[in-house]
Amino acid sequence: AKIKAVLDQETWIAVDVPEEFQAIVLSLSSTDFPVNGMEMPSNDNNSKLSEDGVSTSQESAHSTENNVENSNGTSTTSNENKVESTSQTENSVAGHVRPVAQTIVLGGVGYHMVNCGLILLKMLSEYVDISKCLPSLSFEVVQRVVEILKHFNTRTCQLVLGAGAMQVSGLKSITSKHLALASQIISFVHSLIPDIRRVLFLKIPEARKHLLMSELDRVTQDYKVHRDEIHTKLVQIMRERLLANLRKLPQIVESWNGPDDNDSQPSLFAKAVTKEVTYLHRILSQILLEVDLQAIFRQVVQIFHSHITEAFSKLEVSSPQAKNRLCRDVQHILVCIRKLPAQNFSSEPVRNYGLLDEFLAEKFGTKVDE
Repeated sequence: AKIKAVLDQETWIAVDVPEEFQAIVLSLSSTDFPVNGMEMPSNDNNSKLSEDGVSTSQESAHSTENNVENSNGTSTTSNENKVESTSQTENSVAGHVRPVAQTIVLGGVGYHMVNCGLILLKMLSEYVDISKCLPSLSFEVVQRVVEILKHFNTRTCQLVLGAGAMQVSGLKSITSKHLALASQIISFVHSLIPDIRRVLFLKIPEARKHLLMSELDRVTQDYKVHRDEIHTKLVQIMRERLLANLRKLPQIVESWNGPDDNDSQPSLFAKAVTKEVTYLHRILSQILLEVDLQAIFRQVVQIFHSHITEAFSKLEVSSPQAKNRLCRDVQHILVCIRKLPAQNFSSEPVRNYGLLDEFLAEKFGTKVDE
């Protein structure tokens, strides 16, 4: 019930990561822990955290409550929907402001977080503590953790991919930024599950491990599928925007054959599609992991090459002015395609080389280099 309430209030806005949450991750990935020992271990992970953007600003960061707040901005006396800093008293007495980071680092990879992701991490660490203190409850603890992970994944899917957040938390739309942040949270939990399993299974009798391992394996796979579905949705958004612009192309081309057409600029079509894909690239590159960014834009580049080439091949351009306009549009779009992160898209030495390049060479005897 708690995690559902937190998710239903989530507005999918990135939050800074207080130090204590990084400490939880480091403890879970360590072979010897306490999990809720909030002091940062003095090892190389501290320098890694600093490299990934620790803020030393003197803003009011005296408690997690100020950094990870309810998504509706209100307080709750039951404290069900927010995370309290375990060191709030220490910080206020010493007048010390603990640093926060823009990402939480797991396995050398930084993940952007939202409120619900931090609260889930806190809940998981508490279950690990219960398992340590009460080994007789270890089996039940693992079952409960599996249930929480399942619910978190399912509800997140309903809210973001299923657009349920527009009803329950008042979002006006589900944007590419919301999708990217959801991908980050799902990817983070997916990467955290092996550490959670290793820690919790220390107290499980061998005879009972197999069933629980199968359950956790299924949950892990569900998270991977969910992440892939988010990335497919991002590609689909770009494809739909391209198709919407392509429907306007015949009307734009009608003006090209006129004798008085001396416009030296790319057409509204070329400007629109390059502007939209550049915007998507800018948003996603600020949030997603590089490997995910590459996978998404390999598909986007493929869609651009195939759909635009097909559309341009069907155009009837007869006058020299029209041919010049078409050539200019192809070159403008290819310059944009060259900049997209689609590593290993083509075996050609030219970056992101594809059907549109072949069309340009065959139709106009020219090319666009790197």
